Amino acid sequence: MSKTRRFSIPWSPIQLALLLGGAWLVLTSGPRSVQAGPSAVGDGSLLSADAPRDSTEVQWRLLASLDYRSGEMSEELEAVVDGPVRVPGFMVPLEDWAEEVTEFLLVPYVGACVHTPPPPPNQLVYVQMTEGQKVPVSFWEPVWVHGVLSIEETTNIYAEVSFKMDGTSITPYEW
Repeated sequence: MSKTRRFSIPWSPIQLALLLGGAWLVLTSGPRSVQAGPSAVGDGSLLSADAPRDSTEVQWRLLASLDYRSGEMSEELEAVVDGPVRVPGFMVPLEDWAEEVTEFLLVPYVGACVHTPPPPPNQLVYVQMTEGQKVPVSFWEPVWVHGVLSIEETTNIYAEVSFKMDGTSITPYEW
């Protein structure tokens, strides 16, 4: 006489559906990044031609052209430093538990600097809003930060940073 073994799943159908749905979500939602943009295709330029006339769109590839060890930079980066720019990215607030902040790090992908090794200094921007202006924190959604970009080395609790931006406004990033 042979014995038949039955395999049973110790979860209810609802628990199994939640488990599979969660696994699908994890597999399909990697880190969101604003690395690519209008400047990542076409003529290879690091500056966007469709940026507003009052500010230049600066992508992360352009910021990476700064050699943070020697201070040397590309001519394109040198052309936008100390001028009005807008940079896309994700906010890492420097003020714990605040819903509105006056300073934060702008990073190229969600979660950078918090629970992982930080990006290199030329991939971080320290933003200090002008006139103590408070802006709402946006952890998971990317933003455009508008202001004046300068090269200034700073160190904070998360990382060493090569860029400083005097922020004038923040707007939602359009995918």
